[in-house]
Amino acid sequence: QVQLVESGGGLVQAGGSLRLSCAGSRRTFSNYVMDWFRQAPGKEREFVASVNWNGGSTYYADSVKGRFTISRDNAKNTVYLQMNILKPEDTAVYYCAAGLRFGSSTPTDFGFWGQGTQVTVSS
Repeated sequence: QVQLVESGGGLVQAGGSLRLSCAGSRRTFSNYVMDWFRQAPGKEREFVASVNWNGGSTYYADSVKGRFTISRDNAKNTVYLQMNILKPEDTAVYYCAAGLRFGSSTPTDFGFWGQGTQVTVSS
């Protein structure tokens, strides 16, 4: 069992930045691929970014490529999502998830989820 806790969400103006963090509970955190997903009201949960077990490979949704950066620090059992040049359409609840399939954009490939953190971007 891996428990995940997100933090760092909030309200920001368009063009601004936020950094989300996701802290994992187990020392085996480094065994897992870590993804970020997001879900806006009335929409399905969508893939945002993925990082492999050692942080050496990353993968992004086209909608955030060049603006968002995913990274991880296995010594701290933490994965990050740096979000720059935020847009109103980035408004959503952001979730981190742990799984075994790098590059997957399918939520059902991920067995462990955090509770989510709200990101609101005002225009």
